[in-house]
Amino acid sequence: MRKPLIAANWKMNKTIGEALTFAGAFGQMLFERFEGGDMPVDVLICPPFLGIPALCAVFAGKDVHIGAQDMYWKDKGAFTGEVSPSMLKDAGCTFVITGHSERRQLFGETDEDVSEKARAALDHGLKPVICVGETLEEREQGKTNQVVSDMIRAAFSKIKAEEVPSVVVAYEPVWAIGTGKEAHPADAAEVIGSIRETVDALFGEGVSDELRVLYGGSVKPGNIRAFMLEEQIDGALVGGASLDPNDFFKLVEAAHKARS
Repeated sequence: MRKPLIAANWKMNKTIGEALTFAGAFGQMLFERFEGGDMPVDVLICPPFLGIPALCAVFAGKDVHIGAQDMYWKDKGAFTGEVSPSMLKDAGCTFVITGHSERRQLFGETDEDVSEKARAALDHGLKPVICVGETLEEREQGKTNQVVSDMIRAAFSKIKAEEVPSVVVAYEPVWAIGTGKEAHPADAAEVIGSIRETVDALFGEGVSDELRVLYGGSVKPGNIRAFMLEEQIDGALVGGASLDPNDFFKLVEAAHKARS
């Protein structure tokens, strides 16, 4: 069975001091709850770049992963403002988000960029969290599965079959991110099933059984259980609700209970 993953994407929020305050409160709740055993849910926090070293230090040796929200695919060079995969690895990251819709829409990130970043992440021992999802217009036109399938094919174009277990996909319908609207759990599961079919078509039947696919889009403590009860959904990539340590702990706890 695939281990659930609850991932926090803080976006452009929290100073270093605020990140440390969050870590203290969240860590206390988490480790009191799951003291003395393996964590039943993988926990990932992706702060802004400046918060990465501080959180890596706080959670060193603990069952909380720290990741980045983006990176460039080159190791070094004249790329002003960018951060390389080797820098992230050196700082203590284990995951990196690639292809978030805000990167695509606001900063012009392309499918080719996403594939380059996913390849570079794997080459440096980082697990890419590849984001895919349709706009409201595409959904209303009945193009959801085709749009998402095309994004998956592009993102996985430089990935090998044996590397699929080291990849995470986050299905985030663009119309549900930060809007308060969420997809119906059964609809999200159907799209995620289509994602798995695409991965199997690329690499062979059953390969997608080892791929964790998350849902993202206005996930909150009050609705995560319904998503986690869907067999196809392995967790959540969470924005706003991950900024509060109490809410983020409730998400982890609800994911655990739904799969227990």
